[in-house]
Amino acid sequence: MPQENIEKSSEQIPSFITVRDMNKSFTNGSVSIDILKMLDFDLGAGETVAIVGASGIGKSTLLHIIGTLDRPDSGELLFRGENVFLYDDFKLARFRNESVGFVFQFHHLLPEFSALENAMMPALIRGTQKQKATQAAEEILVRVGLQDRLHYRVGKLSGGEQQRVALARALVLKPLVLLADEPTGNLDISNSEQIHGLLMELNREFLMTLVVVTHNTELASLMSRRVTIAAGKLAPMP
Repeated sequence: MPQENIEKSSEQIPSFITVRDMNKSFTNGSVSIDILKMLDFDLGAGETVAIVGASGIGKSTLLHIIGTLDRPDSGELLFRGENVFLYDDFKLARFRNESVGFVFQFHHLLPEFSALENAMMPALIRGTQKQKATQAAEEILVRVGLQDRLHYRVGKLSGGEQQRVALARALVLKPLVLLADEPTGNLDISNSEQIHGLLMELNREFLMTLVVVTHNTELASLMSRRVTIAAGKLAPMP
């Protein structure tokens, strides 16, 4: 689907992800440090957003809360109008497995396992039958250009190839939203550009919402919206 159609659909569907009155602080000894303060954030279906800014302002904290890897001190996280932080831990883990994909600067792959074995793990965790999980993993690995590396141990792959495996793992269940935290922070310019292009292609193909935390100005410029965090609240960037 062309990018303009995705943007149009995002406008028609009022925020399918909504953050409301989000607060998060951390304690350093006897000092409490406020990171997010009554923060509001709305994301449309298929939208692409870059969260940019200096280190320590709360970018990754916000991303982890949107992905339900961390809980806020207070506030709501609504997916299609339902506050997922009201779920018990089991239901929340199930939601996260089925609906959210993650890509990090450090890929967190298992180096002694093959690309295929790494990519199929979310499907196995979900309880998908092994043959179907294998097929889904093969399809997404082929899509990210690793058709000749399916059975290579991840530890033998290049940095760019490893990040493609991580991307395939994140997308094997076709999540509603992909969250990427400095996804090309450890890659050279050539591999970074390839991953940037791949992220945008997959956003269009799968109609997934894409939220990227990045210091990379080129990657940020590809997103339809750029925001930062100032004094604990979300602020637009030019």
